Amino acid sequence: MAHGTDSLVTIPVDGVELEGSLEVPPDAAGVVVFAHGSGSSRKSPRNNYVADVIRRRGLGTLLFDLLTEVEDRDRENRFDIPLLTDRLVAVTEWLRSREDTREVPVGYFGSSTGAAAALRAAARFGNDVDAVVSRGGRVDMASEALEAVRAPTLFVVGSADTQVLERNRDARAHLTCENDLHVVEGAGHLFESEGELEEVADVAADWFADAVA
Repeated sequence: MAHGTDSLVTIPVDGVELEGSLEVPPDAAGVVVFAHGSGSSRKSPRNNYVADVIRRRGLGTLLFDLLTEVEDRDRENRFDIPLLTDRLVAVTEWLRSREDTREVPVGYFGSSTGAAAALRAAARFGNDVDAVVSRGGRVDMASEALEAVRAPTLFVVGSADTQVLERNRDARAHLTCENDLHVVEGAGHLFESEGELEEVADVAADWFADAVA
């Protein structure tokens, strides 16, 4: 079981250092790694709210930046899904190298392009990743990896985010693992109206808690 951890971390990957925030409650049942979308960061209020709800369920969280500040200035890097996937894989391996998180189950919470990286990374790890949740994910950008995903996978999409919803429905048809699609009625891509992000956080926390139970 994990010991309690609450710290800013620097993760060495590919000759650069990625900044992150690792919070692991005592005896955490697992750790959820966040992969944010293009133009976002580990400081995203939406992801931090979701992370807080997940921690209340007895799980740890790792929010980190997939790109350095310099790399993020090049917009093409934000959509370089193979690069983002490699970063997420390396960060997962770093997490598992730590004494306090070595043995705990790992889940991914991916948003937008980060969801594509999460699915590709999960496909690479096979049964060694325990759950994936995609929020408004560009899951179509992971199409060739979907059949290899073994982790229970939940897609969460707003009903008004029609193009992304269609892409998620198409992608779900290619999953062979346990999976579900949760549609937040009336919500757009950013889940900005009252109660929408709360619904996202609740269903995500339930999914992760059930996966590691």
